[in-house]
Amino acid sequence: MKSLILLVCLAQLWGCHSAPHGPQLTYSQPNCDDPETEQAALAAVDYLNSHLQQGYKHVLNQIDKVKVWPRRPFGVIFELGVDTLESTCHVFDPTALANCTVRQVAEHAVEGDCDFRVLKQDGQFSVVFAKCDSSPGADSAEDVRKVCPQCPLLAQLNDTRVVHAVEAALAAFNVQNNGSYFQLVETSRAQLVPLPPSTRVEFAIAATDCVAKEVADPAKCNLLAEKQYGFCKATVTEKLGGEEVAVTCTVFQPQPAAPQPQPADPTMSVLVAVDPPGPAFPPAGPPAAAMVVGPMVVAARPGPPLHRTHYDLRHAFSGVASAESASGEAFHPGKAPGVTQPGVAGAVGPMVLPPCPGRVRHFKV
Repeated sequence: MKSLILLVCLAQLWGCHSAPHGPQLTYSQPNCDDPETEQAALAAVDYLNSHLQQGYKHVLNQIDKVKVWPRRPFGVIFELGVDTLESTCHVFDPTALANCTVRQVAEHAVEGDCDFRVLKQDGQFSVVFAKCDSSPGADSAEDVRKVCPQCPLLAQLNDTRVVHAVEAALAAFNVQNNGSYFQLVETSRAQLVPLPPSTRVEFAIAATDCVAKEVADPAKCNLLAEKQYGFCKATVTEKLGGEEVAVTCTVFQPQPAAPQPQPADPTMSVLVAVDPPGPAFPPAGPPAAAMVVGPMVVAARPGPPLHRTHYDLRHAFSGVASAESASGEAFHPGKAPGVTQPGVAGAVGPMVLPPCPGRVRHFKV
């Protein structure tokens, strides 16, 4: 009997030591299409675009999942799973995201898959953690073929035909340009078209301190301190005895030394078509201008390899420190969490999961 009493006492003592101390952290799971959840997701996508240095801006397509955690001493943390779609606006393009066109399936769409933690405090949203990747993927290629069997897929950017097309198009643009000499910043996208045999490319450029008509050694040209970027689309078509080069470049307003993450007013963007030989290239004053060149014959030259078909979002936050460490005890998902039903504070226990994932705003890839 004494042994039984001793065992009971030891069991109670062990239970006291093993029981968790302090209040248990709980989270709620609101609807993925809840307006506040969407606000947090839009803030996260804006954060993503403000950190992109290459490729194209992304738009929100779907909210996959959401948890809302309390943050001590103030605010809440939205833990989000978000799908995005690539737009046709390059990251250098000052057009507001709301005015950017989503790249369609037939153009071989690119989808982003992101995880965010977004702090809401005093009515303001700020991202404290971000992780993304993106891919056109095999499924996307199949989708393209279903919609448009003859549409070209994305090509490797290190393909020799792509490298040549970019160099030929940039050379054609500089030949017709009486303003600054432009250098290649990145090749953004490429497609190989079987009939007629041609290569479509999109690439970003930047103005240098050299005059295009006077360049003897491009290696001696330096980018301007006040960066001025441009974005080009070109098609190089194979012809007997040469090739046709048609290129359109849009030059954006010069950026200050410390550019702001928010894009400029899209109403300031103006496109002016110019046929070769045409007048002199417009000065840097206008926010944007375009030049169309072609056809002309350009010799092929080798270029540097780029082993990808698109800019993967997984590189967007390289070298960017997470701000989460500054939140102290704000967010500790490792602490055995409880789950609260939306709108019922502190009600821990079984619940019916709300509708997630949320609505698809554009299309599924």
